[in-house]
Amino acid sequence: MNVPILVTILRMALIPVFIGIYVVPGTWSNLAAAAVFGLAALTDWLDGYLARRLKQTTRFGAFLDPVADKLVIVSAIVMMIGSQASLWLTLPGLVIVGREIVISALREWMAEMNRRGVVAVSRLGKIKTGVQITAILVLLAFPPGSDPRLVVFGYLLIYLAAAMTLGSMVMYLRAAWPTLRAGLDSD
Repeated sequence: MNVPILVTILRMALIPVFIGIYVVPGTWSNLAAAAVFGLAALTDWLDGYLARRLKQTTRFGAFLDPVADKLVIVSAIVMMIGSQASLWLTLPGLVIVGREIVISALREWMAEMNRRGVVAVSRLGKIKTGVQITAILVLLAFPPGSDPRLVVFGYLLIYLAAAMTLGSMVMYLRAAWPTLRAGLDSD
């Protein structure tokens, strides 16, 4: 256990906090939930920075960090889909959640094949995560019924994030295809 791993665990511990705040009735709850989600997102950067700065990178930390990222993103999307019941949010939400499941499974399988580096996080993946976080922050803070311009901006961002999500998934699948194909041929 080290400081970066504790920061990652804090990120996961913030999930029930922002969900709990979000479901409380009141105009303040949306902004407060967005603030806690923003804090959780900030810890994503912080744990990586601390791991490199303190030279505390570990295999467990490298495993736990993307798990925490996916839990935070997926929790927020599922929560908003459930509360807003909007097809406009459900469609990109399903793309994002589905991609996270596929890529997690792909990374696990590639690790079993000793080919983890083939599907390492790419620059597009990092940008995609930033767009997802920004979209979720906007949509948490400004749900339907809020300033229409900000709601539309949030939807545009979540659709951009979904498109980037598909793009990064295709990129990872292409990189993994030779290993996947070899695995299919051996069965």
